[in-house]
Amino acid sequence: MASLLQDRLTTDQDLLLMQEGMPMRKVRSKSWKKLRYFRLQDDGMTVWHARQARGSAKPSFSISDVETIRNGHDSELLRSLTEELPLEQGFTVVFHGRRSNLDLVANSVEEAQIWMRGLHLLVDLVTSMDHQERLDQWLSDWFQRGDKNQDGKMSFQEVQRLLHLMNVEMDQEYAFSLFQAADTSQSGTLEGEEFVQFYKALTKRAEVQELFESFSADGQKLTLLEFLDFLREEQKERDCTSELALELIDRYEPSDSGKLRHVLSMDGFLSYLCSKDGDIFNPDCLPIYQDMTQPLNHYFICSSHNTYLVGDQLCGQSSVEGYIRALKRGCRCVEVDVWDGPSGEPVVYHGHTLTSRILFKDVVATVAQYAFQTSDYPVILSLETHCSWEQQQTMARHLTEILGEQLLSTTLDGVLPTQLPSPEELRRKILVKGKKLTLEEDLEYEEEEVEPELEGEHESELALESQFETEPEPEPQEQNLQIKDKKKKSKNILCPALSSLVIYLKSVSFRSFTHSKEHYHFYEISSFSETKAKRLIKEAGNEFVQHNTWQLSRVYPSGLRTDSSNYNPQELWNAGCQMVAMNMQTAGLEMDICDGHFRQNGGCGYVLKPDFLRDNQSSFHPERPISPFKAQTLLIQVISGQQLPKLNKTKEGSIVDPLVKVQIFGVRLDTARQETNYVENNGFNPYWGQTLCFRVLVPELAMLRFVVMDYDWKSRNDFIGQYTLPWTCMQQGYRHIHLLSKDGISLCPASIFVYICIQEDLEGDES
Repeated sequence: MASLLQDRLTTDQDLLLMQEGMPMRKVRSKSWKKLRYFRLQDDGMTVWHARQARGSAKPSFSISDVETIRNGHDSELLRSLTEELPLEQGFTVVFHGRRSNLDLVANSVEEAQIWMRGLHLLVDLVTSMDHQERLDQWLSDWFQRGDKNQDGKMSFQEVQRLLHLMNVEMDQEYAFSLFQAADTSQSGTLEGEEFVQFYKALTKRAEVQELFESFSADGQKLTLLEFLDFLREEQKERDCTSELALELIDRYEPSDSGKLRHVLSMDGFLSYLCSKDGDIFNPDCLPIYQDMTQPLNHYFICSSHNTYLVGDQLCGQSSVEGYIRALKRGCRCVEVDVWDGPSGEPVVYHGHTLTSRILFKDVVATVAQYAFQTSDYPVILSLETHCSWEQQQTMARHLTEILGEQLLSTTLDGVLPTQLPSPEELRRKILVKGKKLTLEEDLEYEEEEVEPELEGEHESELALESQFETEPEPEPQEQNLQIKDKKKKSKNILCPALSSLVIYLKSVSFRSFTHSKEHYHFYEISSFSETKAKRLIKEAGNEFVQHNTWQLSRVYPSGLRTDSSNYNPQELWNAGCQMVAMNMQTAGLEMDICDGHFRQNGGCGYVLKPDFLRDNQSSFHPERPISPFKAQTLLIQVISGQQLPKLNKTKEGSIVDPLVKVQIFGVRLDTARQETNYVENNGFNPYWGQTLCFRVLVPELAMLRFVVMDYDWKSRNDFIGQYTLPWTCMQQGYRHIHLLSKDGISLCPASIFVYICIQEDLEGDES
């Protein structure tokens, strides 16, 4: 792939022009538009910029950090500047994670097209790289960074300085002997390919060599039968056949002669261990592998809270970018808070706060464009409507006209069913969740996501919670009076045109599980604050589980989370709550758990609940799990780490002291954490060789999170990288865990090497 990239750099006309450089305006706001000269570097992997055509340049971005390129018409910022800058000459570079977009405006439409086509090509090339190609490219990036005078050569002193930046601490004499061996031209310097060979000699994996030799009769190769033994005995690939082993040899053995002889060399063995087949995440769980024909309420659904916010809940920016990011990461339920806006156009923002406002019709247009780019399964628009009758009519018109055929506006087949339709039946459909008029055209009042006032927040939260405590059922006559009284207090009456668009997801207030069972239908949905939901789990966990077998529940973060922090979604999933809404703009442990959970099943945003959370007679209680669940014991040997990144890449004097923390999240009795000792001054190839042991009662609900930390005896340990996955998607045996950043971006080639063993518990069931 690296050679393919180099080939394109010398033949593709767009890339050649990008390497010459072009002036473009970098736009940050309506008042910030600076002329900069952008140039694609010769490595084809980095773009640098300078203030002047021949001025000193500095890195702008790496191609590996780019998620996609959008044209000017899709840029919220550039659209606001149409009178000053032509949209056709603009484009947006969108980065992975939470890094802000880069909006650029070229001098002509042709130049904008050159950059858009060229960047798309480079992103496609990087995306299709395998592990070895990514490693080679990573080394090339570091070489470019260390080659200060850009002459394509590095002295031993330059190599030493660069390796220190790469987190490599080593014996100077040993490093110099390897340097001389790699210097085949005997020039006293290393050129690109010589540096790669030097690095590979430096990174020989003794623990992998030892494992290889334990299965190899001659220590030089694994025969087909020896490799098959390894796959069955150590990797627990019980059903592995000679055909599968042969397929893996063909896939990972680098030499043609090895493939012909059906043997695996040490390089091929390491390549297998570092691949998707050797990954801790079972590749069988990566595509859509679950039954998608069950009712919607039988699935966990990836859900977002206040989706329009890209910052905090009080002063943060509202942006359609929030919807784009959520939908592209597989989110299937997005929230829209709608209020009366100027000129008769409804606006979306966080009511009674200083958050900025965006047009409702822009939100709907964004959802229409991005709803099914990542997943074909249905998207739910959770509407919180605070508009007048007139602007509700405008909302209904925008939904109908903009979404068109995507909008589900009638029941499937025109018949009222007895259960919710399945994700499969609702493919590429957008459903509206909201209030709906009854047949008598009375209003149903949902437990709205009322936010506490800015002052006296704790009192407001308590008042909000007590407001929806279960009360005795009023007499019919009293109930009618209450409804009339509510109507008088209501500022806005629900518009029939908007009401008619709510088909399967009618919002209703929750009073008690008994009341829901007696008065509500399967197509009605209740919302719970996190505080209320957690209390219900403790007080009536089994009833909550049974409730969620026939009706959908949505849980949202407390109004006190003004900083857009998150709760742990696992507690709510344990009770079968389907839509556990997260502040997706905020990275951290809670979003790691959410991302890890929805990484399975094609990342489609729907995960089938375990059977005991789908059985309406279930006896499961998340606080007190009992038989027939069989406990399992997990043994994790944390063996070694590879190329762990430095926290401060530019600081030469620091090397990390890494330790590995393993966390289990599941039912409360299963939640646990253990960690290894730290390895002093080695982020390059630390060796731990420690075994951690966990006993888990309900593995079907368990999530594992591996975190690498930099030990600090003076203060709290610093985060280096993490990886989170469901227990049910974990492969046994010798596995690599490829680390992700706080934002969920690959830290390739950083990884940890582990051995996983799961044993059925012989002690019997836990009660």
